[in-house]
Amino acid sequence: MAIDKIVDEPALAAVLQISDQARDQASTLASLLDKSPDGSASTEVIAEIAKQQKLLFTNIAHLRGLHRNACFSARETKAETAEARQEVDRLHLQLQNLYYEQRHLQGEISACESYDHKYQQLPLIPVEQFLAQHPEHQDDDENTLMVARIDHERAERETLEQQRQELLKRKQKLIADNKRRKDDLANLDKDLEKFIDAAKPIQKLFEKAP
Repeated sequence: MAIDKIVDEPALAAVLQISDQARDQASTLASLLDKSPDGSASTEVIAEIAKQQKLLFTNIAHLRGLHRNACFSARETKAETAEARQEVDRLHLQLQNLYYEQRHLQGEISACESYDHKYQQLPLIPVEQFLAQHPEHQDDDENTLMVARIDHERAERETLEQQRQELLKRKQKLIADNKRRKDDLANLDKDLEKFIDAAKPIQKLFEKAP
């Protein structure tokens, strides 16, 4: 495949075109010089040689300018490429950081999901029983339903605790009443014994009577 079919960049295509022209002119100039090896050329040949030399020098100068521009363009391209590479490296680093963060968050999520939460150990009533008592929670999601069940258990325990406190007060009152009654019975026994002791002389008098 010809080189001009491969290179499609305009600046490089111009370099190839000028190079071809310079090569053709150098070849033509060499042919003209070969026709007069001893320097005895005609005026027309000398004029043609001078013309070809001027064209060759012009093309060479043009080629040098294109080469210089190509070098500048290559430097700019390298700088742009380096800048683009830095941007790609920066984005790649960000991507890696996001990947590590994603893995960290996935690990945290897995740890949370596998964590043995205390609420899972609560003796809650079965879901079916709870929904039968509270049908307004039929359409709740899992988390909302769990919160409702825990609130229900808390309310039930508060009610039971209140009942326990009331029963404890009644128990304390009964204990106090029983103690008071025991004390009253003990005092009554003492009074009865005193009464019996005081009645003994009278009993003896009745025994002596005919």
